Amino acid sequence: MRRILQMIPLLFAASVVIFTLLALQPGDPLDELRQQNPRITAEQLEQLRRAYGLDQPVYVRYFKWLGRALQGDFGQSRTYASPAAQLVFCQRLPRTLILSGAALTLALLVAIPVGIFSAVRQYSRADYAITFMSFVGFSMPVFFLGILLLFVFAVWLPEQLPWFPRFPVQSISDFQWVQVTSGEISFFQFIGDWVFKLVLPVLALSTIQMAAWTRYMRASLLEVLNQDYVRTARAKGLGERIVLYKHALRNALIPIVTLVGLAIPGVFGGAVITETIFSYPGMGRAIFDSLVEKDYNVAMAALAFLALLTATFNLLADLMYAVVDPRIRYS
Repeated sequence: MRRILQMIPLLFAASVVIFTLLALQPGDPLDELRQQNPRITAEQLEQLRRAYGLDQPVYVRYFKWLGRALQGDFGQSRTYASPAAQLVFCQRLPRTLILSGAALTLALLVAIPVGIFSAVRQYSRADYAITFMSFVGFSMPVFFLGILLLFVFAVWLPEQLPWFPRFPVQSISDFQWVQVTSGEISFFQFIGDWVFKLVLPVLALSTIQMAAWTRYMRASLLEVLNQDYVRTARAKGLGERIVLYKHALRNALIPIVTLVGLAIPGVFGGAVITETIFSYPGMGRAIFDSLVEKDYNVAMAALAFLALLTATFNLLADLMYAVVDPRIRYS
């Protein structure tokens, strides 16, 4: 409860910083309107500026936004002509949850077994190969990997084989759920199309986490395997599999739990780049578009949610300590 109460001033400070940085962006939110409609007069622009509250000081605009946000009203999106909360939380967030959830699941399913394999076979050829590939994956920026995957699988290989469409997830926003309900296409075809179009963005988003967690899993397990209680378990005649999975692995997972909890908001943040590269209509793409178009209501709704997500998963990571390691208790 104390940690939850501490989140309140933390989220308040985060919202102040985000709002201030958005307000300090060069240019005016009405610049694009001026470019699109050269005939608009200065008087009309001034009326719009007053209507949007842009003529008021930053602190006044912030507290007005905060008052509405506490009631669930994040304002209107000028770009999409819809409520910002509906756009971010109802239309875009579910798609980002699918993308980020798939990326996190893939990273965990690969990193933990590969990290265990690398630790058990320390200094073997397989260990060196895994270490090398982990450093490559960890060092490769998301935007470069995304463009590389698009070039290889959506531009170069389709000339030889029809692997992936050039814009793999562009059509996700145009999925006809009505066709599923009407029987024109089956539900499995619908899901298969989703999976097919998510392969490249999920791979791009999960690679860095996959590489990092593999290294952490290896290092953590090697440290635990050198502990006295592990040697005692072996001396008692227990099988290597029991020693590894029952005695060593649970303690080795403690730092991984922390990393996963702290990495989840980072995966959502990385989705901004991934969704932009792959034209994926999720929350990350909405953040990018709103910053370019200076659609501050959408940007504030999405970035405030990321701040809440970061604080929440920091708390959950601490609470998971006691679940993974019974020796840890909070008073």
